[in-house]
Amino acid sequence: MQYVIDGHNLIPHVPGLSLSDLEDEQALIERLVAFCRQKRARITVFFDQAAQGFSGQRNHGLVLAVFVPRSSNADKAIADYIRNQGASARDLTVVSSDRMVQAAVREHRARVLSSPDFAALLESARFEVPPTQANMPTLTPEELKEWEELFNQYGAPPDGLIP
Repeated sequence: MQYVIDGHNLIPHVPGLSLSDLEDEQALIERLVAFCRQKRARITVFFDQAAQGFSGQRNHGLVLAVFVPRSSNADKAIADYIRNQGASARDLTVVSSDRMVQAAVREHRARVLSSPDFAALLESARFEVPPTQANMPTLTPEELKEWEELFNQYGAPPDGLIP
């Protein structure tokens, strides 16, 4: 799944984040990176009002953060990004509760997910057990004893080695 996110529109809906925090953008990016790893997703997140000299793109693994200069805004940048995707836009899910953004991206057949709905998805993913751990078999006490006997069958390890 590939998401395009209006970052400042999402932040107020994410528990523990606030637009008044100095590091709100970085905190959101960190949560999005963890979400991408767990859900095998890719995200492009747009933030507007970038300070002079800080606009541009920054790659955070599966998350690409786009800092839009003050001369523009994230809404326009998202609409332009979706338009530039052409037919591939229908493979994208845009996260925003802004009705103008939603209308602009629907014209290009991109899916829309509201910020509160994505925030709930983001929050629930934080507490899911990764599939690799959930499916791992556990040993019975008898199996554990057999393995201990197997590893200890030769007695103490050679000098200088710690088991």
